[in-house]
Amino acid sequence: MRYRELGKTGLNISVVGFGGIPIQRTDAEGTKKVIDACEEKGINYIDTARGYTVSEGYLGYALEGRRDKFILATKSMARSYDAMAADIETSLTNLKTDYIDLYQLHNIKTDADFELCFSDEGAYKALTDAKAAGKIGHIGATCHSLEAFAKIVEEYSDKIETIMFPFNIIENQGVEVMERSAAKGMGFIAMKPLAGGNIEDGRLAHRYIFSNPNCHVSIPGMADVEEVYQNALAGEDDSPITAEELAECEKIRAELGTSFCRRCGYCAPCPEGIDIPTNFLFVNYLRHYGLADWAKERYAAVQVKADACVKCGICETRCPYDLKIRDMLEKVAIEMA
Repeated sequence: MRYRELGKTGLNISVVGFGGIPIQRTDAEGTKKVIDACEEKGINYIDTARGYTVSEGYLGYALEGRRDKFILATKSMARSYDAMAADIETSLTNLKTDYIDLYQLHNIKTDADFELCFSDEGAYKALTDAKAAGKIGHIGATCHSLEAFAKIVEEYSDKIETIMFPFNIIENQGVEVMERSAAKGMGFIAMKPLAGGNIEDGRLAHRYIFSNPNCHVSIPGMADVEEVYQNALAGEDDSPITAEELAECEKIRAELGTSFCRRCGYCAPCPEGIDIPTNFLFVNYLRHYGLADWAKERYAAVQVKADACVKCGICETRCPYDLKIRDMLEKVAIEMA
């Protein structure tokens, strides 16, 4: 297994990390077997979140007696001081540890998110207090929109040490911002390396990701031992990506690019108030992660759902990838009903 330093954090992590979403469909003993395999293969970076239902708890059980062998990262959607402070304590309890290596502001997105998070009564203050108390080691953020990614890098790189953003063969819209984040010493974590399960060739997907020196770790979701073994192979291969492999990447991009939302946000604002990328994100959990109940629960919390689309088509005139958004939203409404 290859290792890279996560920006300037000093954390030496495996280039393939463990993504903790899919273990929601297993159990505590199954999770323990997966972490056994991670330890065997040298995967030492574990990513989970408060929002992944049982994930933190299962991992806490699986890590007992070997916590020091792993770099542990989790995250919270909390925006206020009190809510974040409470979530940190819950994470520590669930994960059965007295410290978490990296705690992240999860899916920071709107101007209101930024304003509250970084206010005197915001979540960031709770994180800095927890860091001073030795409860967390480093502070990061995650986001899905390119605009939020750029804002974090340009305005908050003195506060945020790592950034998690989608990066894969299809979703490479952030490569220029990745360069700027690397120049500022920020660690970069590639979420959705298989484009939410849409890319079937995991080896090629990781070959593409690791060809970018500004990416420090990829976190594919893993729910069984075989998935760990397959993903670990990608972390062991340090040979340069070939012209033939890049051509295959282009082929995949051409095949999937006309039906895959990159969450760039250019379609906004929708006259009906639909958050189009979020609707597509949640249905992807249902289609490719085998987590129908969790996906529908999260979808139920969306204020304006896909079925509110009146097919005006304004979004399609703005989409730089010429997606048939109206048809795609119709399918979301049917599947999430």
